[in-house]
Amino acid sequence: MARKTLTDKGVAALNPRTKQYAHPDPMMPGHYIRVSPGGSKQFVVVARGPKRGNQAGKQVWATIGNAAHIKIEDAREKAREIITRIKGGEDRAGPQSFESVANEWFSRYVQGKGLRSAPEIRRYLDKHILPAFGGREFTSIRRGDVAALLDRVEDNAGPVSADKTLAYLSGLFNWYATRNDNYSTPIVKGMRCSTPKERARKRILDDDEIRAVWTAAEANGPFGALVRALLLTGQRLDKVATMRWHDVSLDGVWTIPSEAREKGNAGELQLPGTALEIIQQQPRSGSRVFNSMSASRAKAAFDAKLPLPEWRLHDLRRTARTLMARAGVSDRVAEQVLGHAIQGVEGVYNQHGYRDEKGQALKMLAGLIENILRGDSDKKVRRLRG
Repeated sequence: MARKTLTDKGVAALNPRTKQYAHPDPMMPGHYIRVSPGGSKQFVVVARGPKRGNQAGKQVWATIGNAAHIKIEDAREKAREIITRIKGGEDRAGPQSFESVANEWFSRYVQGKGLRSAPEIRRYLDKHILPAFGGREFTSIRRGDVAALLDRVEDNAGPVSADKTLAYLSGLFNWYATRNDNYSTPIVKGMRCSTPKERARKRILDDDEIRAVWTAAEANGPFGALVRALLLTGQRLDKVATMRWHDVSLDGVWTIPSEAREKGNAGELQLPGTALEIIQQQPRSGSRVFNSMSASRAKAAFDAKLPLPEWRLHDLRRTARTLMARAGVSDRVAEQVLGHAIQGVEGVYNQHGYRDEKGQALKMLAGLIENILRGDSDKKVRRLRG
């Protein structure tokens, strides 16, 4: 009978089951493909260590790496080395793979410390970093490897994405260095693809653009309502998009939930009448005011109907801050509306919530927006209801 074989194509074709299982490699005893219920596939090996007296050696499992990043022939070669070490009583792991270190860092540090950026870090690992380095030995990654990866990310996703990739790699390498003697990170100063000054945006919408965006938003359903709410409140997209009905009281106070490790939060905002009307007009089909949507896809469709010079939803937050200054809101109160943390000693001792002041600021912002929509932006701000 011909000996069965297992190829990379065959590994990819292994279907997940309700429970994790290990599929044997017919070409190599002790080598398996572990398939999770979610469809992830890991190359693993199992072998017994040397006997101790009359007792059989201890059975040891070791993970080689993700099958998405390692070819089966390379996995077999590593499996032979690991099995030889296990049977010889040596360290079963040998050189650690980049993926195993990255996953341990993500579990122990990123998730263990409750970093708010965990979902984004996971996305960058899976999209950019692990496909490049996942199957390699961790300590084999050199400065040139990192530079080449950053070049690819910059070419495909832009300099900001490249710099985020660099930042996450730097965190990983530094974490590994704190746990291993004689290891130095391959990252050095000067590897950024851009500078904070180059990345800073100053784009705000002028009065004509505000009128155009508002008019288009009024005819654009839930996404249009979201756009208007962003301008009227000056809050970040994630805060407005995740607003829940129970976060808004009967008297129109929006309590913005604070997340773990969040540096600043606007807290409680007394919403102006215009914003409340937009919220109350949304259908109550779930816990969120603005039903789940892909903001990027919705904005692309929105832009197709409203061609404006390159703009982003975050520009509405910058525009709202500028309009508050035009309306006569003090810098201190405007910064409190945006949820920017007070720095230094004052941030420790000044615990005033500015609730009334923030409510008045949003009324003045809404009043100026109404004046702009009427074409009377040069007139004194008329305070709106609410």
